[in-house]
Amino acid sequence: MPIVQQGNINTTALVVPDLYVQIVPPQNLVLNGVPTNVLGVVGTASWGPVGQPVIVATMSDYASSFGPLVARKYDMGTQIATAVQQGASNFRCVRVTDGTDTAATLTLPGTSFTLVALYTGSLGTQISVSLGTGSKANTWRLTLALPGLQPEVFDNIGGAGASFWVNLANAINGGNGLQRGPSQLVVANAGGTTATPTALATNFTAGTPGSDGAGSVTSATLVGSDVAPRRGMYALRGNGCSIGVLSDADDSTQWTIQAAFGLQEGLYMILTGPAADTITNAVATKQSVGLDTYACKLMFGDWLWWNDQVNAVLRLVSPQGFVAGRLANLSPEQSSLNKPLYGIVGSQKSGAPGTTQQASYSAAELGALLAAGIDVIANPQPAGRFWGVRGGHNSSSNGAINGDNYTRLTNYIAATLASGMGQYVGQVINQALFRRIRSTQLSFLQAMLGQGLLGSTDGSLPFSVICDSSNNPASRTGLGYVQSDAQVRYQAINEKFIVNIEGGQTVQVQRQTLPGAPGSLNA
Repeated sequence: MPIVQQGNINTTALVVPDLYVQIVPPQNLVLNGVPTNVLGVVGTASWGPVGQPVIVATMSDYASSFGPLVARKYDMGTQIATAVQQGASNFRCVRVTDGTDTAATLTLPGTSFTLVALYTGSLGTQISVSLGTGSKANTWRLTLALPGLQPEVFDNIGGAGASFWVNLANAINGGNGLQRGPSQLVVANAGGTTATPTALATNFTAGTPGSDGAGSVTSATLVGSDVAPRRGMYALRGNGCSIGVLSDADDSTQWTIQAAFGLQEGLYMILTGPAADTITNAVATKQSVGLDTYACKLMFGDWLWWNDQVNAVLRLVSPQGFVAGRLANLSPEQSSLNKPLYGIVGSQKSGAPGTTQQASYSAAELGALLAAGIDVIANPQPAGRFWGVRGGHNSSSNGAINGDNYTRLTNYIAATLASGMGQYVGQVINQALFRRIRSTQLSFLQAMLGQGLLGSTDGSLPFSVICDSSNNPASRTGLGYVQSDAQVRYQAINEKFIVNIEGGQTVQVQRQTLPGAPGSLNA
């Protein structure tokens, strides 16, 4: 009684009399949408791996992986912090350096035993080291600590002379026991030390300090390179990000490069103009570099005053983190327009807190920016006096595709189909295959409709899928081609809300009785 998977035997060529049980997989593949809240951020830091995407959910996670945020341009932590305030909680962080970054080092007093910080950066200088009596007789215990992280304890290290230092180095580099793996703070080198160990307490400030390699970072550094090993922005490839931010990358020569990457990867790249920019210059610059695509959102260089609680200072920061965090916390059919942003205490246009400046954007100024495909954070908003994105537009000049919702919903649908429809490649082309392909896409679109991501104003079905012999003639299928054609109508965003009211002493008011409700009026 053989049990086989369907397709593994030729059921038209069986010879032996028997019962054959075939396992038939579900005929209709179910697609689950890809995440739309993954925010990729590239910038500098004082600790952590360089050029490697690291998953971060909270500011505590960020501090553990990259150290505290630093009050300087291109700082990755600043963008993470402002995005977290908007509700973002799913990051892929890539640290960059200018190539001058170094790791802190320390040679233990009276020995040639050397400890080198696991990562480059100034934070490594704060690592403390203590050597004392171990839990067992005639052993030693080494404790490594870095503020904000759990101390690492390597206990019961035995041996005498050179063997002790070799054992200690092996414990640090390889772990000593099931519950104490290799150090995540330092790498050790015994250095041929033969000295008798003595109790000590020191820190890396007594050695050579580490450096961040952030002094010469530019927007081009954040863009990075697309050759192995990938660096900067290109390290985000294949990480499922839906939104991308290069921290404070205000160099217009790098905008179209970011836009091209966004198109390739399905990322909504959030760009920024330089601080204290003018509307005239911003419009001229965007036109001169040829930026006109739905793949990115260009924010006007009206940077924002933000209270940096880590460094206890009021700082001027780019608008990228606020916008990216708000979008990451919205469903993809939504627009950033008229949604509250949190943590902003002023802008260059409106003035820093405590000043008498109270300027706001005029309709003419907003019109010039939005017509050019440049968005801006402003206060007030149509719904009231709060900070928010004033346009909800990407950088495209095409009114049919220039909304946040177009970029994000298009990328979402495309990424979901790319992640799930590949299972149909390699299958036999027939009517059953056409039916399964069409059913899979329709079920996904129907799920979007049921959850409000799709809809229509008249109740009609806002999508259709064709996959049959009409768009797959034998001349094409004979060459191995199968084509599925889908049309999806997105929901528009209410941007220009017109309320008409007719008033006056001569107005004739007409009232209509509501059906099924005698005596009630629709006035």
